[in-house]
Amino acid sequence: MPIVTIQVTREGTAPGATSTTAEQKAALIRGVSQLLLDVMGKPFDSTFVVIEEVDLDNWGWHGLPVSELRKRAGPPR
Repeated sequence: MPIVTIQVTREGTAPGATSTTAEQKAALIRGVSQLLLDVMGKPFDSTFVVIEEVDLDNWGWHGLPVSELRKRAGPPR
């Protein structure tokens, strides 16, 4: 029984969004479940997918909170 946990920062992927949309989460769950079926033969009814959204200030890299890294990096290209 595979259990897959996906962690993403709690921020939107579009201007004004503050979280991952329900449609995006459904696509992640469907895609991961399909990958486990294709690669390992794990049926959908035995695969669990958990999506955790983490506040930017609770996620860091390179010694800084992600919110600070985003400020330093400037607007996305």
